[in-house]
Amino acid sequence: MAYWLMKSEPDAFSIDDLERVGTEPWDGIRNYQVRNMIRDQMQPGDQAFFYHSNTKVPGIVGIMEIVSQPRPDQTAFDPDEKYYDPKSDPDKPRWLLVDVKYVRHTKRVIPLTELKADPALEEMPLVRRGNRLSIMPVTEEQWDHILTLEDQD
Repeated sequence: MAYWLMKSEPDAFSIDDLERVGTEPWDGIRNYQVRNMIRDQMQPGDQAFFYHSNTKVPGIVGIMEIVSQPRPDQTAFDPDEKYYDPKSDPDKPRWLLVDVKYVRHTKRVIPLTELKADPALEEMPLVRRGNRLSIMPVTEEQWDHILTLEDQD
């Protein structure tokens, strides 16, 4: 099993939205590095932190599970979709998605400021300068450590 951190703006799709629908395609990825992680590394059963970005207090707000194999992101082919890509071809799809399933909210928001200040997380891509990927790997050690932060105030 692998671990991930997946970002979404809560105004677009939040942890509460995922709880309400249960399972949802994680679409709209338009970065080749992230696409390659989805294609080559993500598997059903992997766990992911749900991270709210571009909000007053960005941070980890929940846990979800990857529940499908990667497949073509159909939003790339539809001109009416926000994530339409005119260069994407249904016969040779450029963009992929996976389905994610709600597991739970974290006991509290674990803010980015706290994650950045934690020496145990200094190698985590999220806290490294200049890393703006919407999906990034999390090591098992980082995952376990972040879970211990839920009970701290």
